[in-house]
Amino acid sequence: MLVTNKDLMVPARKNGYAIGAFNVQNLESMSAIAEAATEEKSPVIMQITPSVIKYAGLAYISNLVKTAAQLAPVPVAMHLDHGDSFETAMKCIDTGFSSVMIDGSFLDFEGNVAVTKRVVSVAHPKGVSVEAELGKLAGVEERSVEEKDAILTDPEAAVEFVEKTGVDTLAVAIGTSHGAYKFKSEAKLDLERLKMISEKVSIPLVLHGASSVPQWIVEKANKYGAELSGAKGIPEDQYRKAIPLGIAKINIDTDLRLAFTATVREALINSPKNFDPRKILGPAKDAMKEVAKGKMRLFGSSGKA
Repeated sequence: MLVTNKDLMVPARKNGYAIGAFNVQNLESMSAIAEAATEEKSPVIMQITPSVIKYAGLAYISNLVKTAAQLAPVPVAMHLDHGDSFETAMKCIDTGFSSVMIDGSFLDFEGNVAVTKRVVSVAHPKGVSVEAELGKLAGVEERSVEEKDAILTDPEAAVEFVEKTGVDTLAVAIGTSHGAYKFKSEAKLDLERLKMISEKVSIPLVLHGASSVPQWIVEKANKYGAELSGAKGIPEDQYRKAIPLGIAKINIDTDLRLAFTATVREALINSPKNFDPRKILGPAKDAMKEVAKGKMRLFGSSGKA
């Protein structure tokens, strides 16, 4: 069943759990997430980025997710992640996305308000929910900045932004970072800032750049030829602290990529005579599924469908 992010996230914030928002890029990642959600009886958000649209084609990737939503016995949202323009958001709405993000965080405050308000004005009459971002995350995925240029979300600005735009959900910058090399030292989110935002803003909040980069996956990848020394992510105890403070959606991409890559490398090294893609990509799909199931349990969404 295809639903909006808002449909999933309002109950999540109210009841103290979060929905995993997993980036899908191909058949294997989509199947992994659909199977994980079904087995965990968890609502789920499948996210598609502009770069994936360019890679896979809007019609191909969106129809994969639509098929999953039709067949899965759990609520599924199809969401545009980091929409880079009004035009991209409109194409996704017209294609049947149930939710879109317009990322105006690289504009000044008024510019971000203007483009977000414009998307909201078109999306809401069509029953599509809208996510926006206030603040800038460091990192290396999609649209992100150097660590020195990252800007944390101002609580007072968040209030004004939500009032002016009518946006449904808000991604906040509280110290997370995109990619596998998130931090030079131990990660620590600005939970006090999150608490202040949550007290002032009633809509569900979103945590981007939130992969935990499990070390067992990094070690597995390195064992089979990857070069990922020093990769680290968000400690899991930070999720547990952030969710009660209003975080109702947690984005996961890097952990899935790592699980996929590590398992493909393993299959190629251990079975050098194999040339059947199903025997290479099948185990990678299963590895992504197990990662997703673990996140659903951690976020508290298992059993909520």
